[in-house]
This record gives sequence, C-alpha cells and structure tokens, in this order.
Amino acid sequence: MTLLKKHLALLGFLMAAATAAPAFAQQVIRLSTTTSTENSGLLQYLLPKFEAKTNSKVNVISVGTGKALELAKNGDVDVTLVHARASEDKFVAEGHGVNRRDVMYNDFIIVGPENDPAGIKGSKDVLGAMKKIVASQAKFISRGDNSGTDQMEKAYWKQVGSQPQGAAYVSAGLGMGEVLNMAAELRAYTLTDRATYIAYRAKTGLQIAVEGDPKMFNPYGIIAVNPQKHKEANYKGAMQLVEWITSPEGQRLIGAFKVDGQQVFFPSYKAGQ
Repeated sequence: MTLLKKHLALLGFLMAAATAAPAFAQQVIRLSTTTSTENSGLLQYLLPKFEAKTNSKVNVISVGTGKALELAKNGDVDVTLVHARASEDKFVAEGHGVNRRDVMYNDFIIVGPENDPAGIKGSKDVLGAMKKIVASQAKFISRGDNSGTDQMEKAYWKQVGSQPQGAAYVSAGLGMGEVLNMAAELRAYTLTDRATYIAYRAKTGLQIAVEGDPKMFNPYGIIAVNPQKHKEANYKGAMQLVEWITSPEGQRLIGAFKVDGQQVFFPSYKAGQ
C-alpha cells in the first residue's frame, strides 16, 4: 500500500470513528446520596431503568446527608438525593443547589434487642421512649456522621433535654447498615429509617420498638447542583434525573419497590408539581 493510500485509509477510519462516537457516547451523572437509598437496594432497582432510557451512567457516592450535601456544595457531584429538609433548604438558600423537588418519604423507627431493657416496645411516642432509654441507661448507638438520621436523632435528644452518657452512648460515625449490625452485636437501641431496617432485619434480629409518631416522618428531596457556581457540573444530566425520578414513571417505580415483600418508600408526586 502506498503512503498516500495509508493516509487516506487512516483519515477514513478517523472520520468514521468521529461520526460513530456521538451515537455511542454515554453521559456520566454524579450523584451523592444517603446510605438508606443504597443499603435498601432502591438505587440498584431504579437507576438501571433511567440509565437505559437516557443513555447515561450514574456514578453513586453513598454517604450521610451532611457529606452528600458537602460533596454537592464543592461541585464534586452533579445532583444530590438526601433526607434532611432543614439542611436541604439551607443548601438551596445559600445558592449551592437549584430546582429542589420532593421525591418520596418513609419513616424513622427505633429498633432494639428483643429483651427491650428500656421497656419501650409498642410505643408511638418517640420523645417519651428516648427519655426511658436515658433513664434505664440502656445502650444506644448513634450514626454520629451528620446524616439525615443523625440530625434527626440529635434534634430528638435536644427536645428530650438529655441523652445517654458514657458507655451507654456510642457515636459510631458509620452508615446505617453498619450501625444496625453494631446495635445487634451490642444489644443496643438505634434510630433508623424503616427501609434499611427491613433490608437488615433478618441478619440483625433487631425488633421495632417505637414507630408511628408523626415526628418520625422522613421525606427525601433531590437537588441539582447550581451550574452558576460550578460550570463543570453536568446540569443537563442532573435535571434529566430530577425530572425522571419525580415523573409519573419514576414515582410509580418507587412505589412498586419492595424489600421482603414490603413497600418501604412512598412517592411524593402530585399532579402539577
């Protein structure tokens, strides 16, 4: 083959590759989210459907809500899915995020050992139950990671006016699944979202002690990173995920997701939202 023919062949290959690339190029969307959406299996169920529909790849960083919002604030992700409404509103008010939408909700519960040393099983009063935990000196495991669950727990102790002291209180600095395992090992109580508890129930043997208090309502929101602050953010991809997960299709799938045959997240979609 002559040198000219080689050059022409190479040019033809490069032109064909350039033409084909856009058809196969897959956008990457970086999502920071809470451990509950990951530990429960929800994201493994939802995201492949979104990815197939939009030719996207969602890279998930699963941490506590505080860290998830910090990653979004620093522009290390494109979108965040969390559950701590006061922190979410502050994040948006400070200009770090835009287009916050309600996504879903579940609830918090207190779980503990079968022998129930604080005598709180069956209670629907979270503050009253936590007072009994303090009085009984029963062991309590805290997330201790500034997650949405951790923030809610701290707010409860503040309202109670006291909290377990010394060896009775363990601040783990871990995700929800790990904390549930620790509570089982130490025969302790902990505050958890219901979805993660159900996913870990069989392996931990922990029992639901407190549920049904309106104070334990646990809503989730999704927020796109502000493209005015972070030009490199994939705002288009972020908004595709925001729109899809709050669409009738995304909301239907959230409602259909079950762990051990039980619905664990409830969609927030309202017509015209």
